Amino acid sequence: MSGALDARVVVAHAGVDARIELAPGEVLAVMGPSGAGKTTLLDAIAGLTRLDGGHVSIDGVRLADARQHMPPSRRAIGLLGQDALLFPHMSAAGNIAFAAQSAGSSRDEARAIAEEWMPRIGLPGLGDRRPDRLSGGQRQRVALARALAARPRLLLLDEPFSSLDVLAAAQLREVVRDHLQGTTTIVVSHTLADAEALADRLLILEHGRITQHGTLPEVLESPASDFTAAVAASR
Repeated sequence: MSGALDARVVVAHAGVDARIELAPGEVLAVMGPSGAGKTTLLDAIAGLTRLDGGHVSIDGVRLADARQHMPPSRRAIGLLGQDALLFPHMSAAGNIAFAAQSAGSSRDEARAIAEEWMPRIGLPGLGDRRPDRLSGGQRQRVALARALAARPRLLLLDEPFSSLDVLAAAQLREVVRDHLQGTTTIVVSHTLADAEALADRLLILEHGRITQHGTLPEVLESPASDFTAAVAASR
């Protein structure tokens, strides 16, 4: 089942010490300076690294702690990193269809889902192209559609619009916002526009620690650090 889950994360790993609780269907934005530990946090939740301490739990089921480690393939957590990492031997539509089929759709249903996604991400008519015939921005769009088509229980987005121009990023934010309804999500970004368009809450991570969190107005109207003040000033 996708979305609508309760997630509790207490990560103590590689210089990151953070406690996060997500309500079912909530979208949390995480912002912080470079090197703050944002990607490390997502990797720990996804299972790409073992925890030194803390734990990751979803719907009351512990996925990882310092003693146990559930493999990423069993967590039903989707992670879209800053690199597209598409399957090079598959077409753009094939990449998306693979994710949909892995989530339980039949082959025909998966193909139909992929066909629907191509125009939604601004790539009509390019479904047959393999990744090496797509630009970097186009590959990122396909990777984003693949992540969403998999209908993960928890979706992790790490700078999902970083390789897109301003107009394309704005258009895709609308697509993602509509599709995320009911899907519990953490989105890491350096761009306030991503948080404003997608998130219910904003968390500031600095030097591996949470320095502030709350709704966007709460955080931006009363910044607790120079970094948050700079973010607020960028509005």
